[in-house]
Amino acid sequence: MRKTYESKDAKAVGPYSHAVDAGDLVYLSGQTPIDPTKGELVSGGIGEQTKQCFANLFAVLEAAGLTPDNVVKVNVYLTDMKNFSEMNEVYKTQFSEPFPARTSVAVLALPLGADVEIEMIAKRS
Repeated sequence: MRKTYESKDAKAVGPYSHAVDAGDLVYLSGQTPIDPTKGELVSGGIGEQTKQCFANLFAVLEAAGLTPDNVVKVNVYLTDMKNFSEMNEVYKTQFSEPFPARTSVAVLALPLGADVEIEMIAKRS
């Protein structure tokens, strides 16, 4: 039986759990920049979208009893690598050093027309 975590401060757009516990590791599903109070993408550019992705992810971390300091791996999906620099400016304010491992890739499209989606893996201390 899977142990899962859900947060009212994040919005799922499909049949998946916000996070799944795997012992010492917690796998967080990708979060797009959906404002959970409105159920739609936030307005603004990639900076605002990146901030919302992290707000959603950190709400899920909290539901799992974790903090950003528990994050060991982050995957960032961008629909345009021209947005990498602006995303990176927001990203570096979300964690303290040493930063988690990270992969950033370009994808053709994301759900609901989002420009960014971010997923994480966290480790219990």
